[in-house]
Amino acid sequence: MALVIRPDYHAIPTVEKNGLDWISAEKFHSEGRQALRIGILNIMPLGEQYEMNILNPLGLSLIDIEPVWLRLESHSYKTWPEGHVEGLYSSYQEALTVNKLDGLIVTGAPVEHLDFGEVNYWSEISEIITDARHNSHSTLGLCWAGFALAKLSGVEKITFERKLFGVYELDNLAANHPIMGALDDKFVCPQSRFAGFEDKEVTDAIGRGDINALAYGKESGYTILETPDHKQLMHIGHPEYNKGRLALEARRDQANPNVPDIANFDFDKPLNKWRMHRNTFFQRWINFVTGQSKDCLLYTSDAAD
Repeated sequence: MALVIRPDYHAIPTVEKNGLDWISAEKFHSEGRQALRIGILNIMPLGEQYEMNILNPLGLSLIDIEPVWLRLESHSYKTWPEGHVEGLYSSYQEALTVNKLDGLIVTGAPVEHLDFGEVNYWSEISEIITDARHNSHSTLGLCWAGFALAKLSGVEKITFERKLFGVYELDNLAANHPIMGALDDKFVCPQSRFAGFEDKEVTDAIGRGDINALAYGKESGYTILETPDHKQLMHIGHPEYNKGRLALEARRDQANPNVPDIANFDFDKPLNKWRMHRNTFFQRWINFVTGQSKDCLLYTSDAAD
């Protein structure tokens, strides 16, 4: 189906170049059609350039998707082009005055080395995540946002002196899950973070019934988690990254003594080896959100191969 976007959206040439269908939001709504409204709370540096990392997998959906770009009122977007946030993005509350958000994606941010209380927008973003748990069908947190969701579920992160940086293999721990069940038993995904979870912290939280573990990696530890009600999905990797974004970070951080050479990725000859994981993961998440919006129960405890 199509992305429902404004006809003046700056990345329409890239949307078309990538083979994604789109339709003007004005035309779409004038025809009385309904799309899945997905809020995207984007707090990434160079966030304008990052937008296509999210739109690419959403645009492959068999369902019409209306991306709703969200900003934080307590955050300054210093690395963004002047006027971009004001022209395209709305606050969470402004978005809800138009209609409900069926799903919410919260991006990463380069603050995983800080305690949550040191992040100047922590109060605002935690309120949004808490509200979305009650009023949207699912929230997907990526990288730092995955840690934020975990924190609100009682799972604490630990910080690293050196960055975990590269493309690493993960084991699928939930082959019967509505999202993970479509993924291979082993798959790869980019990691770019100064934080992680201690195994015991996660296993204790599982024992308390606070979370479910969905993916684990030898180098990256527990990487995908969820709340038992399946309404909050935490992926502390970067499945959404395209190879250009990962190569940009690798070149940028070459002189940083706390960032090792990127593992399993050649930024001079970049290859995307995780595209299938990205596309499948996002599509299954969209299917889950759609099923919940139609009051369909998608999860089953029966094992599947």
